[in-house]
Amino acid sequence: MSQSVNSSSQSHVIDISNPFYLGSSDNPSNALVSNVFNGVGFSSWKRSMTIALSAKNKITFVDGTTLKPPDNSPLFANWSRVNSMVISWILNSLHRNIVDSLIFLPTAYDIRKELNRRYEQANGTQIYQIQQQIYSLSQGSDNFSTYFTKLSKIWDELRLVQNIPACTCATATSIAKYFDEQRFIQLLMGLNDTYKVLRGQILMMKPLPNISIVYSMIVQEERQREITIPTNINH
Repeated sequence: MSQSVNSSSQSHVIDISNPFYLGSSDNPSNALVSNVFNGVGFSSWKRSMTIALSAKNKITFVDGTTLKPPDNSPLFANWSRVNSMVISWILNSLHRNIVDSLIFLPTAYDIRKELNRRYEQANGTQIYQIQQQIYSLSQGSDNFSTYFTKLSKIWDELRLVQNIPACTCATATSIAKYFDEQRFIQLLMGLNDTYKVLRGQILMMKPLPNISIVYSMIVQEERQREITIPTNINH
């Protein structure tokens, strides 16, 4: 059954809380997310789009809750208008090569289904690929803050794919500690060898510090090095 619309919409005055409502700032040329999806990183792109469409109160047009009404329904014109708007927003966030193969699909829901069919891999495959990214990532020429940001993004994607339910049981603390320790080790493994001494000091600490403390220690070390680097003075 399609989502009901309150009586105000039927009198052509659509309430702002209604999914059929479009504000003056809503424009088909809008890009709701900054990252254009090019076939890589579907989970994070999908999460960004879900958040953006939910904020616009239009997520029901892609999840199948708000269905297309009959052509002779008084709601059809409103549905068609919003559906076209949502399609535009989705297409604006996709690479041109992907857009060309989706543009003739009639509804935002159809586009969502097709994207899921193409790019939503089995969890095992996704987890493998993300873990591979984590263990192949190293600091290299990046400063520590940039390296940490890259690693955090991959951690967030892994957390999204694993979809571990919230737990209030007695072992919840132990489970959280286990995942924190995994990230702790991954962070240290990718550091440049210039942090070898500090890395050894951190690993010797009992108990092991959390990520926030490690971040602070490494940033402080990096800043200290910047201060002590000798500068050449031309006489």
